[in-house]
Amino acid sequence: QFRHVQQMTYSLIEWRSQILSGTLPKDELAELKKKVTAKIDYGNRILGLDLVVRDDNGNILDPDETSTISLFKSHETASKRIDDRIQEEKSLQQNLDLRGQPIFNTTHTYSLYVNFKNFVCNIGEDAELLMSLYDPDLSKFISENYLVRWGSNGMPKEIEKLNNLQAVFTDLSSSDLIRPKISLVCQIVRVGHMELKDGKKHTCGLRRPFGVAGTAGS
Repeated sequence: QFRHVQQMTYSLIEWRSQILSGTLPKDELAELKKKVTAKIDYGNRILGLDLVVRDDNGNILDPDETSTISLFKSHETASKRIDDRIQEEKSLQQNLDLRGQPIFNTTHTYSLYVNFKNFVCNIGEDAELLMSLYDPDLSKFISENYLVRWGSNGMPKEIEKLNNLQAVFTDLSSSDLIRPKISLVCQIVRVGHMELKDGKKHTCGLRRPFGVAGTAGS
């Protein structure tokens, strides 16, 4: 249990850094906050601590402004969600045992290390590269984004990180490892003027989708 809580703590520290960086779009920030609150609630349960009742956005409900019935229903829903997750991990371990595959300890989490070498694409302007893990069967991303800001000169915007662009996707569970398919996807966002020849200052800094690339991870 100590190892499990330790891994969860590392994940929370990393997510906190991402939130404080102020670089995440509003939608990604909202999703990350939900992951943080879900992780905290799950950790409290396995440690035998009290369950904090929250709304759909992860905010703690005020008992002075929320009816007793609403508090009870929210507590019941949150408790069931955590119990379902615990049961899912137990079932996964049993299924792996029946298949004769190595049994992953449910207290373990896993990580994927990515070393970004170069970005060769003649955009003509700055770009943002967002790398994340994607499940094609479920048509959804299963990790946070790793952001690399690339300059129009073909070099990283943070030049001190040249040849040292690395990321670790953490908190991958046993269920992630046995997904039929998992891909590493890079979304390319062009940052600049509306048109390449447009020199107007008020049109600079516009973010538009430019391209996407992916590679199979399993």
